[in-house]
Amino acid sequence: MHPAIPNVPPPAAKLEPGDLVDEREAAAILGTAIQTLRNWRWKGTGPRARKVGARLVRYHRDDLAAFAAGEGAP
Repeated sequence: MHPAIPNVPPPAAKLEPGDLVDEREAAAILGTAIQTLRNWRWKGTGPRARKVGARLVRYHRDDLAAFAAGEGAP
């Protein structure tokens, strides 16, 4: 954060290729079924999911790692 301008957020981390994974890859990483991810998303639990466009659902690898480590959903 810039000291002279307190309301300026820090720069966002650059998203690298491979950081976002689809449902199939996310389920494999967590060792669960794709339907379980969908149920968690519907209930608002589980790892953070991101919508890309109107229909694509993706998961960030860091969110999956945090969820698997027991830090839970945001």
